[in-house]
Amino acid sequence: MANGILFIISAPSGAGKSTLIQYILNNKLLLDIVISISYTTRKIRPGEYHGKHYYFISKEKFEYMINKKYFLEYAKVFNNYYGTSYKVINSFLSKGLDVFLDIDWQGAKQIRNKVQFYKSIFILPPSIQELYVRLKNRGQDSYCVINHRMKQAVHEIQHYLEYDYLIINDNFHSSVLNLVSIVNATRLSCCYQKKKYNHIITELLKKTY
Repeated sequence: MANGILFIISAPSGAGKSTLIQYILNNKLLLDIVISISYTTRKIRPGEYHGKHYYFISKEKFEYMINKKYFLEYAKVFNNYYGTSYKVINSFLSKGLDVFLDIDWQGAKQIRNKVQFYKSIFILPPSIQELYVRLKNRGQDSYCVINHRMKQAVHEIQHYLEYDYLIINDNFHSSVLNLVSIVNATRLSCCYQKKKYNHIITELLKKTY
């Protein structure tokens, strides 16, 4: 059995990547795909649950896990740590499951060349004005925090060329279809199909006539 594919998804805060991912998972638009739950030191927000949205841990515990080389990648964003468990990702992929990994460009940079099959996707808002509106409408952050996120967004967007695919999230349902299409196209690529179905291809190529 071939290992699964890791789909790295990044975006500036407020671009809608988490909403897109959850919609696909909740509506079962793709089979055999899961989302990796990251560890973070930031405070839990209203409506979030430990073990569902993130594993919320202390800074001390996170730094201990760094020293123990627990993370496949980790980064410090807005003064909070975020990290991905190597064991969890490896467990999913070794079972043939594909994985959505919602991380920023710093984490994506660390992961490249660490897994056999991956594709990276960057999601952008249709405009900087729309990004501000989305951040404001979330009702999660203060005016100062929103302004800080807006300034950081410009820096994050500069890294879009490091990714394999780019989605402009101007229409939610179109963006959902685009993301699903990327996953399906990657699954059907020759290099992955050859690995996954090597036994069938080998048998088909035998000279039996």
